[in-house]
Amino acid sequence: MRFNQFGKVTVSYPQALKELQTIRFLTGVELNKITPNALWLHFLAQASPLAHSQSAKKARLNSLLANEYQTVLEYTTTNTVNAASFYAVALQLLGFEVDEDFDLADVFTALKRLNLAYHPTINSKEDLLLAWYDLLETVGKNGRTLLDNLASAGYFTSFYELAATQKPLFFNGKSLPIFDTSKLISEVVYVESDLDSDHDGRADLLKVEIIRPLDTNNGLKVPALYTASPYNQGTNDQLGKKLTHKVDVKLATKPVTNTSYEEIAYHAPKVGPIEKRPVAGHAQFAEESLERELSYTFNDYMLARGFAAVYAAGIGTKDSDGLRTCGSPAETASTVAVIEWLAGSRKAFTNKTDNIEIKAWWCNGAVAMTGKSYLGTLATAAATSGTPGLKTIISEAAISNWYDYYRDGGLVVAPGGFPGEDADVLIAECFSRKKEAADYLQIKAKFEADLKQVTTDQDRTSGNYNRFWDARNYLKDLHNIKCDIVMVHGLNDWNVKLRNVFNLYKQTENLKLKRKLILHQGQHIYINNFQSLDFSDMMNLWLSHKLYGLDNQAPEILPDVLVQDNTLEGTWHQFADWDGAETELHSLHFDQHQLVTKPNPAAGPASFTDHLPAEAFKRYSQNYHQWQADLLARKAPLTTSSLLFESQPLTTALYLQGTPRLKLRVAASQDHGLLSFMLVDYGQAKRLGKTPDLLLSKGLNAGYRFREDNLVEFKLKKASPYQLITKGHINLQNRTSLWQNDELKPDTFYDLNVVLQPMFYKLPAGHKLGLIVYSSDMEMTVHANEELNYSLDLAACRLDFDASRIAD
Repeated sequence: MRFNQFGKVTVSYPQALKELQTIRFLTGVELNKITPNALWLHFLAQASPLAHSQSAKKARLNSLLANEYQTVLEYTTTNTVNAASFYAVALQLLGFEVDEDFDLADVFTALKRLNLAYHPTINSKEDLLLAWYDLLETVGKNGRTLLDNLASAGYFTSFYELAATQKPLFFNGKSLPIFDTSKLISEVVYVESDLDSDHDGRADLLKVEIIRPLDTNNGLKVPALYTASPYNQGTNDQLGKKLTHKVDVKLATKPVTNTSYEEIAYHAPKVGPIEKRPVAGHAQFAEESLERELSYTFNDYMLARGFAAVYAAGIGTKDSDGLRTCGSPAETASTVAVIEWLAGSRKAFTNKTDNIEIKAWWCNGAVAMTGKSYLGTLATAAATSGTPGLKTIISEAAISNWYDYYRDGGLVVAPGGFPGEDADVLIAECFSRKKEAADYLQIKAKFEADLKQVTTDQDRTSGNYNRFWDARNYLKDLHNIKCDIVMVHGLNDWNVKLRNVFNLYKQTENLKLKRKLILHQGQHIYINNFQSLDFSDMMNLWLSHKLYGLDNQAPEILPDVLVQDNTLEGTWHQFADWDGAETELHSLHFDQHQLVTKPNPAAGPASFTDHLPAEAFKRYSQNYHQWQADLLARKAPLTTSSLLFESQPLTTALYLQGTPRLKLRVAASQDHGLLSFMLVDYGQAKRLGKTPDLLLSKGLNAGYRFREDNLVEFKLKKASPYQLITKGHINLQNRTSLWQNDELKPDTFYDLNVVLQPMFYKLPAGHKLGLIVYSSDMEMTVHANEELNYSLDLAACRLDFDASRIAD
């Protein structure tokens, strides 16, 4: 168990005193008269919100040990509070158990082991007050701060009645949960876009769901946390399954072309004026409410802290107009329209027929976008519009270029876990207008025609980058971004692969904006419920600064690059960059089964076949998890359908950073072919699980008697001999570019360069770096079990990567 806090602000004594008074921890206290013990007991009594009488509070104090033998009350009759007694009690308040989590005779050893900040000496009331202030902002066993846990127990309920003019309140640079979540206002409006994607001659209306504090009805203006989720109004899972493409198909031989980028570049077509609705009247309050939105638990957390949560599914979804799309400029415009309404520059209506306008009068005009995967993707898309109301995005596991989601290196490459999915499948799954029979009847033919065109334009035959994908490449428009960005991504995410966040991060480095990057060891997950990281606290600090304008030094306090260690539990490291100046270039050359430091001109060729016995091919096609495990473990028959090259054991641990690059000379036995690669850590070691362990079901409260979330953390599992670091793929006919088809003569050697997916990986001393070269990827590429052989000219092959040296 180890805790990491990056959202904690260091304050002066006068500031701590002022803030403790603000949250009523010093009510009734005369500091110039009270003794240290009396002040300590006062603080402890205040920290017992579930005890409503003096007797109940006294019983609570008697349940806390100040040392090995005395309760707090017993201790204070004969001793004066010091650092040892203070932190003995503090650890209990934070949920740690005596003997199980710490020893009362040596609390400082436990504090160091748990990585909790503390004051080594407490010799005065000033020391005590500062220590208490910091304790309130210290995370406990459930990964939430003591103050958050007190809020969950009802500490801030008396603040609900504060006048709207006195809200929000901030402590340690973060907004406090002083908003009554039992009285949230839930409402629905319909934002008018500039789109007519269903071709009915009128601007598409977009359903928007809003949850805001009651205080907004009394004059408080709050920021909006907007999550654009195409899944929000339901999905067509069976339709998506029906449309999923077959992947057991032969790789196509592509006609040789000399296509230039200019020939396939997307240029927005000119669109004529779209009929807008005349305003027939105005209303202050909405006509519709909602029963329960598909929320994001971080948004729930912020609802109690003076932020509104806004959800919209976009065009082509239930109760909205338009046809569903995927990653297109129309989807970006649909997403941005909601921001513009929140910021006061676009119309919305109370329903879809009466043309009664309603404004976002409760919003202070500042918007942040949140969410993971498709949700985070639309946050990135909206940021590239430069819309002024968007002040920041927290994009988690987000796509920055849809080609890098569904394609790689001139190949159709599925997102991990979803073989056969493509843009048309995702469109169909998210087309929730289909769920309303009467509405669907009117647009069925238009939708089917649009979907058919997408199936053609996405081009599963060639896998090339074309105009369809260029229209869905947000990286081209990064220069438009005006808002600051927080990027969060899993280092083991094979759904939205790391190239998406790496390119976004690297290509925004020269823009005049603040960027924060958090890389965790998860797959495609949220991290706001981790035990080891104060993510919600960090983002509260960030959003209080960005949306409320609080001068809390959030851009300076939060790390620029934060990476979870892959070898230790609960350990996070700060870096200046993903692949910055601290790295150095490492080059390894190929020899027979080896990666060596010097080239061997006599290394000779090495060959493998893509063909498997029919039974094995069928088995692996149906179970790609087993295929990958057997490939990494070098089990037959996969040893003949791949090559493994291994380095010598490392003498010094390395942090592998950035993108590995391969320089190869390769020949294929036919006029088409693909290569795939796995970079692997070989070495017996305990490794973190692929998914976080559940520590406490519904153990995290978003507020007082409000919504809950599970507490999770990655734990080390039993020792294993290998770990996948990263992957890559290339079509041998795309040696020049992703949009040009090169000639591939059978049994002819060609030079090519391949950039693998990015990495940030700690490779321990004693481990070997392995590279597996193979062809068909059962999880991601097409595969037909062809009689197709490949040869590498080893003397002309090299692996380059960037790494920094570290001490184990």
